[in-house]
Amino acid sequence: ARTMSASAVFILDLKGKPLISRNYKGDVSMGEIEHFMGLLLQKEEEGALAPLLTHGKVHFLWIKHANLYLVATTKKNANASLVFSFLYKVVEVFSEYFKELEEESIRDNFVIVYELLDELMDFGFPQTTDSKILQEYITQEGNKLDTGKSRVPTTVTNAVSWRSEGIKYKKNEVFIDVIESVNLLVSASGSVLLSEVVGTIKLKVFLSGMPELRLGLNDRVLFELTGRGKNKSVELEDVKFHQCVRLSRFDNDRTISFIPPDGDFELMSYRLSTAAKPLIWIESVIEKFSHSRVEIMVKAKGQFKKQSVANGVEIVVPVPSDADSPKFKTSVGSARYLPEKNVVIWSIKSFPGGKEHLMRAHFGLPSVEKEEDEGRPPIAVRFEIPYFTVSGIQVRYMKIIEKSGYQALPWVRYITQSGDYQLRT
Repeated sequence: ARTMSASAVFILDLKGKPLISRNYKGDVSMGEIEHFMGLLLQKEEEGALAPLLTHGKVHFLWIKHANLYLVATTKKNANASLVFSFLYKVVEVFSEYFKELEEESIRDNFVIVYELLDELMDFGFPQTTDSKILQEYITQEGNKLDTGKSRVPTTVTNAVSWRSEGIKYKKNEVFIDVIESVNLLVSASGSVLLSEVVGTIKLKVFLSGMPELRLGLNDRVLFELTGRGKNKSVELEDVKFHQCVRLSRFDNDRTISFIPPDGDFELMSYRLSTAAKPLIWIESVIEKFSHSRVEIMVKAKGQFKKQSVANGVEIVVPVPSDADSPKFKTSVGSARYLPEKNVVIWSIKSFPGGKEHLMRAHFGLPSVEKEEDEGRPPIAVRFEIPYFTVSGIQVRYMKIIEKSGYQALPWVRYITQSGDYQLRT
């Protein structure tokens, strides 16, 4: 993070009027910010908008959130990815404080915003960016920050800046959620164009003191290092860790070792490019009768193991924009028509693996047929399957070590859900 060196951070409304400006080095003028907004609007009109714009010697790196622009400036060859990471972290922290981050929440909380910007960055370098730690000494009442040593928690200067000391619980527990989202795109001919799994491991930590946790997964690289072969192991790609994980330890022996933050946090994320069979397969037949009606038949099949059950299944079927007079017949669940979105949503509360279900929909069409052919959007599917993972990832162990020697219980839950799951018709 020390390579970042941002000169200033500005928050502007959509018209380019600055709401907040924090000039850390005093070397960027408001006139240059005006030039930035002019450049932004010009590039937008030309269709050549970029996340990094340059005027003179100043580089402007910006993101848009709701009705705000968040802009960081630098006159050095700074690490752009770190600058953008910082801007998104600012959005995350402000959202924690104000629930919704928009123009009004900035106007209503000037004092807190300035206090936060002072703590988030100092002379162009990121400092304390963990919202839980910031909330210990910047309160939501908008009180001015007391610079006395008694107010600032020692956590800010600790090596472990994401966890406070002296945390105590009557019952020590760790809840581990392994959540995998399946992204799928199937062509109209039935061939799989995209199939990938994006996974996250989320923890909810209720542990006393300053514990060290070690998490063991059925990681293929680890299994090969220890000579266990490839059976029931998973090859993780694009692994990203929370800042608490000791990366050097992971690089050396694939051990995920960390002192966790208190409460909820995302420990890691990963991706798997897999040619796995689609979990819910959709077949559809659309029959148009000129000037009168359209009939849609949709068949859904659960292509996962019979012991598992998909919950909250929603199959979103597009229909012509000029359709009316809907009638539905379903073998299970219920269907409803959303005319404002031109879709039928077929809802199935519980969908066991290996089962097939059918929906028939009948719509009237106006007597005057549209001349242009409408593009046919894909069918989208939403679902959640508990106690199941596509990748086969497993938490093999969770060791909890704390100097007081207390016993703690780790609880593990596996969930597979739909990500961007679409089948073209």
